[in-house]
Amino acid sequence: MSRILILIGILFILAGLLWPLIGRIGLGRLPGDIVIERENFTLYIPVTSAILVSVVLSLVAAILRAFLGR
Repeated sequence: MSRILILIGILFILAGLLWPLIGRIGLGRLPGDIVIERENFTLYIPVTSAILVSVVLSLVAAILRAFLGR
């Protein structure tokens, strides 16, 4: 369990460090991402971005599983 928590922490750190690059490539501003802006309120729901990230992570996990033999 501790290894999993450490891995999750490292992934959060990497995501934080790569955030400026992620913003530049357009992730978070894709068609299908919902943004509602009002006078003192902004609601952001990244539907398409979440689906894209999920597909990419699933592919990476499948490739790693195939190469590691699990």
